[in-house]
Amino acid sequence: MRSASASPFSAFISGYLAGVPFVLVVIPFSLLFGVVATEAGLDIVQTMSMSFLVIAGASQFTALALLKDQAPLLIILATSLAVNMRMAMYSAALVPHIGAAPMWQRALAAYLLVDQSYGVSVQKYERSPEMTVPQKMAYYFGAVMAVCPLWYIFTFVGAVAGTAIPPEYALDFAVPITFLALVAPSLRTVPHIAAAVVSVTAALVFAGVPYSLGLIIAAVLAMFTGALVEIWLEKRV
Repeated sequence: MRSASASPFSAFISGYLAGVPFVLVVIPFSLLFGVVATEAGLDIVQTMSMSFLVIAGASQFTALALLKDQAPLLIILATSLAVNMRMAMYSAALVPHIGAAPMWQRALAAYLLVDQSYGVSVQKYERSPEMTVPQKMAYYFGAVMAVCPLWYIFTFVGAVAGTAIPPEYALDFAVPITFLALVAPSLRTVPHIAAAVVSVTAALVFAGVPYSLGLIIAAVLAMFTGALVEIWLEKRV
């Protein structure tokens, strides 16, 4: 009952504190994107515009890699959209929790939707179903505030610093750690685990497919696997 009586401000602070641990990976992740973007030929304005408009690290890295490979524009758009398709699933999962919020709040939440804010918010909502919609929105925006400003700031720092950052710093360690921290707590059911195993296996098997299309193949196979396993389990009940 404590959550039901908490003010939106206290919920905002709780969300912010939940998002703070991701600072350790957001800073090197955004630094790395700034460096890679300038190395790919983007100037600072283009780099920051991409971060402000897209605000999706994995998709931005994918687009940059394909640009460097001089892939066709259609392939770049399709692959980037496929990588970001998880945002559609995130949105669908958030609807039962914040779907009744005012339109402007939902629009802002959609723009600021990132892996970290989704991950900590959904886990909190599931643990505290008594939270009201204003509390849930406040918690969500608190988690966002711990992550998104740093993404913009350190993308700029990375773009400005560029090659001044020594390569031995290996900033790319932040990418797998981010997703491991988000995905691991969510693997609670057999369909989840089956989808994860298939996605990892397929991504490795199809790693040699041009233009990173192996990621799309792996994602589709994983989604089918998760759905089929869930249907199979329901029929057994």
